[in-house]
Amino acid sequence: MADTSKDDKTEAASPRRIEKAREQGQIVRSRELNTFMMLLVGVGALWGMGGPLYDRVSQLMVQGLMFERAQAFDDSRMLSAAWAQCQAGLFAVFPFLLVMALTALGASMLLGGVVVTLQALQPNFSRMNPVSGLARMFSVQVLAELGKALAKAFLVGIVAVIYLRDHAQALLALTGMPIEQAVASAMHMLAVSCALIIGSLVLVVGLDVPYQLWSYATKLKMTKEEVRQEHKDTDGDPHIKARIRKQQQLMARSRMMSKVPKADVIVTNPTHYAVALAYKDQKMGAPRVIAKGADAVAARIREVGAEHRIPVLEAPTLARALYFHVDLDREIPTELYTAVAEVVAWAIRLRRVNEAGGVVPPTPKNLPVPPGMDQPGPQGADPEETQN
Repeated sequence: MADTSKDDKTEAASPRRIEKAREQGQIVRSRELNTFMMLLVGVGALWGMGGPLYDRVSQLMVQGLMFERAQAFDDSRMLSAAWAQCQAGLFAVFPFLLVMALTALGASMLLGGVVVTLQALQPNFSRMNPVSGLARMFSVQVLAELGKALAKAFLVGIVAVIYLRDHAQALLALTGMPIEQAVASAMHMLAVSCALIIGSLVLVVGLDVPYQLWSYATKLKMTKEEVRQEHKDTDGDPHIKARIRKQQQLMARSRMMSKVPKADVIVTNPTHYAVALAYKDQKMGAPRVIAKGADAVAARIREVGAEHRIPVLEAPTLARALYFHVDLDREIPTELYTAVAEVVAWAIRLRRVNEAGGVVPPTPKNLPVPPGMDQPGPQGADPEETQN
C-alpha cells in the first residue's frame, strides 16, 4: 500500500496523538533558543563570577608554578600535587558549570516541557536507509537549518565588524596600558561585544521558535482516516456499539413485553402508539405505565394484549399523552388522573362482564386530556432507552 501523502494530513493532531509522540521523545525543540539561553546566561555568569573566578584561577596558576626541587624527582609527589591542582580547579569552576547545566536543562524544557522516556534511546535501523538519508538531506527541515546557520553567521559577522571598526582605536590603545588595566579593558570590551552578538540572535530566535511550533504541529497532523480510527480505538467501534445497543434494546423490549399480560388496559392511537396500564390499589398510588411503544412495537403490544384478553381502548389523544409524557414503570401525572381513572374503571367493568356476563359498559369518549399534552415534550422517552 502506498504511503499516506502529506496532502491527506489535514486534521490537527489530537491530544492522544500528541501524548504518544511525547512518549516517543518527539517534542518541540528549538536549538536557536537553547543556544541563545546558554550564551545569555553564560556571559551573564562570567560577568558576575568573573572577578572571583579570575582570582582563584590566578592563584592556582601561581601555586602550580611554585614547587620544591624534590618534587621534580618524585613521581608520587608530582601526581599528588597535580591531582590537588585539578580538584582545586574543578571546585573553582563548579559554580559556573552548575549554572550552565541548569540553563541547558531549563532551556530545553521551555517549549516541550519535561519528558522522561527511553524510547528515543532505542536503536532505529530505518535511519540507516541511504534513500531516507538522502531525502532528509534535502528536506525542508535541513534547508531551514541551513538558512538559520547562514543568518546567524551574517548577523554575528556584521555585529563583530561594526564593533571592531568603532573600537579599533581602543583596541590599539591596550598595548600601551599596564597589564592589569589592559586586561580589565579588554574583558569589558569582550563582554560588551558578546552582549551585542547575543542581542542580534534575538531575531533568529524570534523566527525559529514559531517555525518549530508550526513544524511540530505539521509533522503530527493526521488524516481523516487516522482520526476516525483513533475515535474507534478510544470510544470503541461504532458498529460494535450499535450491535450492543440493538441487543440491549431487544432485551429491554423483551422484558417490557413480559409485563403486558399483567396490564389492566391497553390504550391505542389506534395504530401508531400503544400504552399498557396497570393498577393495583394495594401497591400503587396511581395507575402505572408498564409497556409502551410505537409502530411495530405498538403492534406487538396489541398482539400480546389480544392473546391474554386485555381490554383495548382506542383513545388517540390519551395514548399520545401517555406515550410522550410518562416513562416506563412510572405512575401517571396528576393531569391525566381523571382520564385514566375513567379508562381503568371501564376496563375493570368490561373484564367482569366478560367473565360473569352482564351489560357491556359504554366506551369512554371525550377523555379530558390537557391541551398540548399529546405532543412530544422534554419528559418523553423511548421505552428501550428507559430500560437500558
